[in-house]
Amino acid sequence: MDENLEELSNIIILNDENGNEVQFEFLDLIEYESEEFVVLLPVLEDGEEDDGEVVILKVDDSEENSDEESYVSVDDEETLTAVFEIFKEKFKDEFNFTDGEQ
Repeated sequence: MDENLEELSNIIILNDENGNEVQFEFLDLIEYESEEFVVLLPVLEDGEEDDGEVVILKVDDSEENSDEESYVSVDDEETLTAVFEIFKEKFKDEFNFTDGEQ
């Protein structure tokens, strides 16, 4: 039972552009160029196929008085690549990374 609680503590729920709740597993917090980025893995429903793609979002700290963090999408391909490279280096022994060109 404790194992289940530990697993659930890494789950965060975000709302997509349509207002639907989407669950993600929190994998890491990466600092890059004085900004923080979260690396998330979508939690799949039964029957969904796992493509293994992670989601990288920037932590938005513009709301100073808010108790909750908010996240914004990252449009800059160079930043996404750099953050993902840091993540891959940190977790090279825990995950089997592919280049996506299969």
